Amino acid sequence: MKWVNHQVLTGVIVYAATDDMLLTIYSMAGAILPDKVEGNPRSGNYWRWRSRHRGWSHWPILYLGIIGLILHWETQPLANLPMTDLSRIGIFLCIGALLHIAEDAVCGKVPFLTPYQKIGIRLFQVGSVAEYLFTIAAVLLCYGLRTYMA
Repeated sequence: MKWVNHQVLTGVIVYAATDDMLLTIYSMAGAILPDKVEGNPRSGNYWRWRSRHRGWSHWPILYLGIIGLILHWETQPLANLPMTDLSRIGIFLCIGALLHIAEDAVCGKVPFLTPYQKIGIRLFQVGSVAEYLFTIAAVLLCYGLRTYMA
């Protein structure tokens, strides 16, 4: 998916689930994280970048592990505080990255149990009209569910 669709869809999903604009912003930043750490495909050798694309940075276990470490640290006696803002930011950056991976899985293959074992389906091509229609449909679905649940 294009970055704009990752950010819009992730933002709508998280806001619908949390009603919290700050958590939504953190997750929207996380929604571009997996691609951002890979570098820019236009700033060098495209094929080298392409060979790394959707590798370890798109591995969900990495982000689940980070969330687990943050939650573990928060439960330690030394923390003595409720969940800190920094922990919340870290968790929602990871949630954004996980949603990015799920969104990429509907337009290609992404890592699953290992960074090298990839799964996914290709409902549409990245940048196609179908991608934007998919995003619009998913946003409307979130809106409908949110309205129905309220």
